[in-house]
Amino acid sequence: MVAVDVTDPKINQAYLDVRDDKTDTNWLLLDYESDSSNKLQVTKTGTGGLSELAEHVDDSRGSFAYARVAFSNDKESKREKFVFVSWIGPKCKVMRKAKMTVHLAFVKEVLRAYSIEVAAQEKDDLKEDPIVVRLRKAGGASYDGI
Repeated sequence: MVAVDVTDPKINQAYLDVRDDKTDTNWLLLDYESDSSNKLQVTKTGTGGLSELAEHVDDSRGSFAYARVAFSNDKESKREKFVFVSWIGPKCKVMRKAKMTVHLAFVKEVLRAYSIEVAAQEKDDLKEDPIVVRLRKAGGASYDGI
């Protein structure tokens, strides 16, 4: 089994920034250094939510992402939940796809606290509305019948 290198301290710092509600950073994107590398690095972080994240994933790559999603359950409450994303673009090479299935467990040890996991293969898989529906269901308490 080929381990993935997630030791870059920038990965943990980006993770902590996304988790910190005092920062505007609400997503991070991890990519492999090169097509033949097993080392992940922070490619990008942002403040524009899942729609902005979707603009930065590459159809020819395999990536991992982590996002903070804010939503309301009702008029009285606002919640923030975290989403772990494994992105395998439609043009991603077969060997990268295979390695990512092994690397997934190692990445989850670093991006460890999340409510749902999203396996995305198309940019539409990162649309906020369906993800919020899944987050509501995962959250348990729903006062508006969803």
